[in-house]
Amino acid sequence: MKNHGTFCISLDFELHWGCFERMLLNEAEQQYFFNTRELIPKKLDLFESNEVHVTWAIVGMLYRKSVKEWNENKPEIIPTFSNRKASAYDWITDHGFKGENDPFHFAPDLVDMVAATKFQKVATHTYAHYFCLEPGQTREQFHADLRMAVDLAKEKGHNIKSLVFPRNQFNRDYLSICGEVGIEAVRSSPDIWYWRYGTGSTFKEKFFRAGDAYIKMQPIKPLYLKDIDTTQGLPLLLPSTRLYRPWQPKYRIQNRFKLRRILNEMTEAARNGAYYHLWWHPHNFGYHPQECMHELEQIITHFRKLNTKYGFKSLTMGEITRLLLEK
Repeated sequence: MKNHGTFCISLDFELHWGCFERMLLNEAEQQYFFNTRELIPKKLDLFESNEVHVTWAIVGMLYRKSVKEWNENKPEIIPTFSNRKASAYDWITDHGFKGENDPFHFAPDLVDMVAATKFQKVATHTYAHYFCLEPGQTREQFHADLRMAVDLAKEKGHNIKSLVFPRNQFNRDYLSICGEVGIEAVRSSPDIWYWRYGTGSTFKEKFFRAGDAYIKMQPIKPLYLKDIDTTQGLPLLLPSTRLYRPWQPKYRIQNRFKLRRILNEMTEAARNGAYYHLWWHPHNFGYHPQECMHELEQIITHFRKLNTKYGFKSLTMGEITRLLLEK
């Protein structure tokens, strides 16, 4: 039987938890996250109307509805990062919340909206945007964090089977812990030297990674579902292919190159029956929401054409995992 190719989208849904060490939430940054929140229903409508299956890796703290609830519910062990700037808990200690129902750190309404939308699947991005390669933290601390994320989601009726490591800090030694709490698949980085993880990359790696968004810096071997190892008794590794980079007003030519690269890669994957995994953060749309949504609409329209012409199929990380494990 012909393999029609697989299109996977995963989103790292974090709000301010994903960049607390970089943003102090000034007025412009607050508007950035308000824009992010306003776009979530529009993205969900776009995905549902086009039958696009999307994995939403959600920071567990977004499930909380208030400062009181956040304070009363913490993991048994808090991470002891050597660098305090890596700790969500230390950031809150230093800067505090923006009101009892802080919209930059709590979003139970949006989590419920995602979970209730057809073709969307809730996954986890750990509870506290936990950095798995930072010095000072331990296996036990990661286990406590991930256990809270999975258990909290379960209380809301969400059965968590997929994980995205924050900042793509993929820690192979932690895969067994993921398996212990029920995780069956994690997103990994592309199998190429300049795509390891975001934190701690060299200038050369960052240069090639950024350049590759616009032009082919180095050939990347196409990946097929049959290439994914299912024999290790650990969560499956589902590599990302491409990070969608948001529209920027000062990069008008680069914007076109970037979008063309994504569309061409999608076409190649569909034509050859390969696997294509696109990812981004919902807050990436925060500064230029209309332009970013226009680009996303073009990507989804292109997917529909490829689905009609080649049978290109949209699947969540969980659906891919079941497909592979049930062979």
